Amino acid sequence: MQDFRNLNVWQKSHELTLAVYRATVAFPKSELYGLTSQLRRASSSIAANIAEGCGRGGDADFARFVQVAMGSASEVEYHLLLARDLGLLPDDAYQNLDGQVTEVKRMLATLIKTLKTRR
Repeated sequence: MQDFRNLNVWQKSHELTLAVYRATVAFPKSELYGLTSQLRRASSSIAANIAEGCGRGGDADFARFVQVAMGSASEVEYHLLLARDLGLLPDDAYQNLDGQVTEVKRMLATLIKTLKTRR
């Protein structure tokens, strides 16, 4: 069992979640239970799944949770695109957040590959 806070991918995921929360503050109230909620839930799910996986018994369990985190990262990627296309997210904010989620996905992919080679 390892401390998830020591993982760079968890740190980057947490930073992404904080950035998503800050960006969605300006979303209209009509989106509070829609896109705002979806983006926040999916982004926090990335870091939460990494943390939960660290608390499990071994690499196989951890790998499963990292895969779930990857799915959540892809969901964030789409919701950011949707928010931009709906005019809720300025292009510069979209570019910044999209870059962050892309970096997290690359790190998750590397971690998944590492965990698979250990088995």
